[in-house]
Amino acid sequence: MKAEGFRRIADGALAVLLAPACAACKQALDHPTAGPVCGACWAAVAPITPPMCDRCGDPLPSWRIISLAHSRCARCRRRASHVVRTRAIGAYEGSLRSIVHALKYDGRRSVARALADAMRRHGSEVLDGADLCVPVPLHPLRRYSRGFNQADELARHLGVRRAPALKRVRRTSAQADLPEAQRHANVRGAFCVRRRVAVQGLVVVLIDDVSTTGATMDACAQALLEAGAAEVRGLTAAKAVSRRS
Repeated sequence: MKAEGFRRIADGALAVLLAPACAACKQALDHPTAGPVCGACWAAVAPITPPMCDRCGDPLPSWRIISLAHSRCARCRRRASHVVRTRAIGAYEGSLRSIVHALKYDGRRSVARALADAMRRHGSEVLDGADLCVPVPLHPLRRYSRGFNQADELARHLGVRRAPALKRVRRTSAQADLPEAQRHANVRGAFCVRRRVAVQGLVVVLIDDVSTTGATMDACAQALLEAGAAEVRGLTAAKAVSRRS
């Protein structure tokens, strides 16, 4: 009770003195001590729930699709992947998109812990039994300009041993600027495993903020498997959901 009372007093004082705004919706925070994102924005995040593609995590229109298509969406049935399973909190839209942008583009690194907590809840089947979390690396120039790697900020709060096992060996065009058909070619061979990091025999979970077509994760997974990883999974804060079955 005392702690709750102190929290109410602190919230009131911070709201009056500093008037902090929600990192996502930019409205005034009623409870600043609860974090940089307001409760309404978190409540507006719509999680991806079953039925979903067993490999990429895309929502499927019905359980009947799962029985007919072996639990995979049309895109995963057409294209092989080095990642056995990927999960995300929800679709890359609305409130979740704004929260991810607050971390990635506005430098609100304190958002990472709460996002990682949600990733743990919605990606428990991916993290279960994992040996290592590996953030998808940025090119050094992009890392320098941003000041941090958002994937690494997320990975450090997931409760699984984390290692920057991958590096980019060449700069690529931004995936968001390319059509889907060109994204796999854009990142093919762009990553390698660092010499001093051993992944042989390990179950590795790749961590990133957003997955679109999965091309970047697939290229990272290929490098990890070639270095001896036993299995590669993926976990992201958000996913660009395909509306096709």
